[in-house]
Amino acid sequence: MALQAQEEPAIRWEPGLELSWSDFRGTPPESRRIAATTASGISYAYNATWNGLGYVLDLEVEAHFYPEKSWYHPEICDQGVLAHEQLHFDITALFARRLRARLESRVYGDDLQAEVRHMFAELNRELAAFQERYDRETDFSRDPEAQGRWGEEVAALLAVE
Repeated sequence: MALQAQEEPAIRWEPGLELSWSDFRGTPPESRRIAATTASGISYAYNATWNGLGYVLDLEVEAHFYPEKSWYHPEICDQGVLAHEQLHFDITALFARRLRARLESRVYGDDLQAEVRHMFAELNRELAAFQERYDRETDFSRDPEAQGRWGEEVAALLAVE
């Protein structure tokens, strides 16, 4: 049994990958209230094998950046905003690792597709809350001290998870 999530043109996250403004190809809205938006997400694919006790998964879990859905206002963006947007992508990668760990940590019954979808939805809710907290605590990149703390915290988590 195999299941793969939908894919679209994307940049796959890799350690050390740095986004540039040229990666943000979407059309920004007229309003300048938001300087930039990073569209990122997690994709997964798996093959399930019966081991006599239940199904185990052979997984691919990846974080992606979607250039056509990501945008910025060049006249109000600088390298600080780009670093903030990069960290949104890095946070997505952190949660992709967490999804992988959760999915690998168990044996599944006959309802494995529903179980996997439930775990994916739950993790996406956690990711959204984490991203919102990041924006709030950094004041959307306008608090350089908080931005630095978040950068260090996420880098440390990526190093161990």
